[in-house]
Amino acid sequence: MTLSLLFSFLGAAILLSLMPGPDNLFVMAQSLTQSWKAGVYTTLGLCTGLIVHITAAVLGISAIIYQSTIVFTIVKWAGAAYLLYLAWQSFRAKDDPFIIKSQKKLAYKDLYKRGILMNVLNPKVSLFFLALLPQFINPTAGQVSLQMLILGVVFLVQAFMLFSLFSIFAGTLRKWLIGKPVIAKRMNKIQGVLFVLIGLKIAFSER
Repeated sequence: MTLSLLFSFLGAAILLSLMPGPDNLFVMAQSLTQSWKAGVYTTLGLCTGLIVHITAAVLGISAIIYQSTIVFTIVKWAGAAYLLYLAWQSFRAKDDPFIIKSQKKLAYKDLYKRGILMNVLNPKVSLFFLALLPQFINPTAGQVSLQMLILGVVFLVQAFMLFSLFSIFAGTLRKWLIGKPVIAKRMNKIQGVLFVLIGLKIAFSER
């Protein structure tokens, strides 16, 4: 693989990661309601989920998901149901700004698990790699599966870096929101709405 090909892929990956989507919105929701560290641990979980999708693309499992309407639908609705469950939890939480500011944060391992489930239960991610990676593969440059693996790792690294920056930004924004009582009292509702929107986006996604 040439450096020009890798940089072309990196540019495409960065642009795609910057576009509003379920993963980056999910990370920002965690950072807004807890802290930037919560967003980073969620990002670690999402990236672990990416490893699953990258492996599936390399092994050809993503193609099976794409070809099977039943499997795609099951995974899709499982992901949507999980997001709506998180939304329900957010709507049930108290809206006291003092509690939001001083409440005990979710354990980092729980945030990590949330990130994994959020990513793995989104079949569009597997199909995304199935559609993207082959466009940057050079069949004459060596083993195709190895090239896909390398591109997957490049995507993983840039996604972690960008999502971590999203976390820091959202965490900074959270500090400002805490100083606004009217907004702070609605933080859990805001998170719940974000989860609903992400869940609906996954639920109504097409292959």
